[in-house]
This record gives sequence, structure tokens and C-alpha cells, in this order.
Amino acid sequence: MGSSAPATDSDEPITPAGRLFLQPQLNQIIHCVMGFKNPIDVESIKSQVKSSLMLTHPRFSSLMVRDSHGRERWHKTTHIDLDRHVIVLHDPVSSSGDHETAVNDYLADLSTGSGLPTDKPMWEFHLLIAHNVGIFRIHHALGDGISLMSMFLASCRRADDKGKLPTLASGKSKGVNKNKKGLLGLVCGFVAMVWFSLVFVVEFVLRCLWVCDRKTEISGGDGVELWPRKLATAKFRIQDMKHVKKAIPNATINDVLFGVISLGISRYLDHRKPNALPEGVQITGVAMTNLREQPGLQELSDLMRSNSGSSWGNKFGMLLLPIYYHNSKSNADPLAYLKRSKVMIDKKKQSVEGHFSYKIGLFVMTYLGPKVATWLNYRILCNTSFTISNILGPQEEITVGGNPITYLRASSSSLPHALTMHMVSYAERADMQILVAKDIIPDPAFLAKCFEEALLDMKEAAAAITET
Repeated sequence: MGSSAPATDSDEPITPAGRLFLQPQLNQIIHCVMGFKNPIDVESIKSQVKSSLMLTHPRFSSLMVRDSHGRERWHKTTHIDLDRHVIVLHDPVSSSGDHETAVNDYLADLSTGSGLPTDKPMWEFHLLIAHNVGIFRIHHALGDGISLMSMFLASCRRADDKGKLPTLASGKSKGVNKNKKGLLGLVCGFVAMVWFSLVFVVEFVLRCLWVCDRKTEISGGDGVELWPRKLATAKFRIQDMKHVKKAIPNATINDVLFGVISLGISRYLDHRKPNALPEGVQITGVAMTNLREQPGLQELSDLMRSNSGSSWGNKFGMLLLPIYYHNSKSNADPLAYLKRSKVMIDKKKQSVEGHFSYKIGLFVMTYLGPKVATWLNYRILCNTSFTISNILGPQEEITVGGNPITYLRASSSSLPHALTMHMVSYAERADMQILVAKDIIPDPAFLAKCFEEALLDMKEAAAAITET
């Protein structure tokens, strides 16, 4: 449902990607979680929000309305009542004595809740006073993770120098200088790009229609987005990931992350049903890849002020990233999972799968309508096994309104997947929120432990290689 405010000719149409996230089956709200070091000063937080770049951005000061043809549009509002957006909860949100568990339980309930009301701009800031935690709830129609992280960090300052903005890692691996590859290398690269693109695009289309993963102990499916959720947190050290990636030439942090997921899920499946799956069974994940150039934080802040359509919004493609089950006892080398992940991701990097999925999504939404686009995206989720995202956070510790942040995390509304993972890096740490359908995966804390131990085992194996 849209707001009761009347649509006018001056209202801005919502982008096709934004409209997709407003459909009932794919209605997505992003939950950005920050832990505060000191007790929360509610008035200070409200003052910080009021003076932030967020309220000057049209997306955060507009209502979602529908015109006479049923198309969603942004309707600029002249007044924002902060008391309706900043929601203060003084009492503990759970009977659990552990703050992390209580907050995760609260987020799990939000993931299947009623969503955000449309009679106000589609964001909220929940302050959990008893737990020293703030939770931004932002509808995905307003923007993707890159846009929202840039907007958030533009209102923060470094803890070690309050006059400076936080800095982000570039997120780009060192590539090969094309001038040194020679003509033969360029031709081979072009042929590889065409071949891998053809293979992955065909696979992507087949996944939209009927090809699906074999059922396992982590499989979701049609209607699972409505099932109750649990949430657990896996914690990693970025330095451990860097140490592991050095053991494999040209590996990246994303390679390591996917190797950890591959090994962790294999161990979890061994725990749930030993020897139930044959070796090499494909378990496919869905990942989102940023399609914009990765500018510096200040550049994105400037573009945000001018509401530049080239950077702000939802500009990402979808990738199908398969892992393969291997019995963790018979496959003793943890780095083998990293090697397989790197080979797969390197092929994906040479293709245009992400750009294809973005363009075909725009085409279907624009010319065939939201019902067809929603059906296709929903089928991809039902035919795969999990969602994974990785967002770069600040390299240093930061403050909001002078209050130091102890951690940053992210999760979202539930999907047909029974397993959804969102990782955010922050000051040499990385926390991955593991959202599960609890009737399918009843023990997400154990799954988180599988991931944490997978990285430590990879680190130990990498250290052994270094010593030899």
C-alpha cells in the first residue's frame, strides 16, 4: 500500500529496481546495527539525525505514493516528525541476559515483521537503550548497501581524529596491466569473457525457469520468507583473512570469505546428517555485485547532495556463486576449499553476468511489469540455497555524535532462502549476520562456529605453508 498523500506531476518515479523491492514477495528492509561504547543520549542522537546529510537527501524526505495507474512514485514531504522516526525502547528487548543474543532476537523478529509504514518516509532509527545499540531500518527501495554505507559514514567521524571522515578500503584487487598482456593475451581474455558470459548467462536464465539445487538441510523454498527466524553472528579478524589469502597467489578477501562459507557449510551438513550427500553436490548462493565505479567516500557524499542518479540508488547485479559439498573429514586440507572458490570467482570476474542480470531486470520491470519481474526473481531465490553479501566498512574506529561505535552489522528482511548472510567489515574486524529459518536451521550459533573455525583452520594451514 502507498501513502494516502495524492500523487502529483512533480513526483519522481521510483526506479525499476526500487519498485521491485516494494513488491510483497520481495519487500526488503535493510537493518543496519551499531553498538555504542557509551550510554545513548537520545537528544544527542536526534540532533545528529536532524543535522545529517540524510534529511537533505530527497529519498529520506519523501513518501512512497502511487499514481492513478498504480505506479510507485516519490512524493516530497515538507515536514519530518523525528519522534515518529526515532523509536526509543528503554527496557530490555529480550529476557536473555546476553546483550548480543537479545539484539539478534529483536532483529530476527523485525525480519518477518509488518514492514515500514508508508505514511512517513520509509526509514526508522530504533534505540535500544538497555543494550546500547542503535538499529537503522531503511527500505531497500531507497538505496543499496553501497549508497547507505556512504551516507551513514558521511555523518560519522574518526575516533582518533574527530576532524576527519572515515576512510574506506578500495575493495579492488590489483589487476594485471593490460598493456603488458600483449595482443595474444588480449584476444584470449576476450574469448574467455565471451565464453564465460555465455555459460553463466544461460545458467542464470535456466535458474529463473526450472533448474534448482538438490534439497539439503539448509534449503528453503516457496513461502519460507514467512517462516520465523533466528539470527546469530560469526566474527572474524580481517588480519586472519589477509594471512590466509597470502597462501594462495592472487587470492582476495572475497575468495577467502567464499572458501570459509564452503568449508563451514560442508562441516555443518556433516554435523546435521553425516554421509547423507554425495561428494561434489552443488549448493548455489546468490550474491549482489556493485556495478558502479567505487569512488571515495567524499565523492559519493558530494554526489548524494546533488542526487546524482549515476551513483545513488540500487545499482547492483546478481551473481550465482556455487559451492560444492565435500566431506570435511575426507577432505582434510582447508585451503582446498579456498582454491576451488578462487577458480570459480575468477571465472565470474571475467564474465558480464552481473551486468546482464541488472539489464535484464530493468528490461523486464520496465516492459513486462512488476508481476513478471517479481516472479523471475522469486524463482531464482527458490531455486538456489542461500544469499551472501559483503559490504566494506570504515578502516578505523568511528564515532556518531561523539559516541564511539564498537561494531557495525547488517541484516535484512527474510527471503525464500532459509540461510541469508551479510558481512560488514569494521576497523580490522568483520561480523557476519546469519539469518535463518529456525524450523529448517535450528542452530545458527553452531553454523556461525563452523564458519569461525573454518577460517582459523585455514589460517593454521596457511601458516604451515609459510613455515615450509
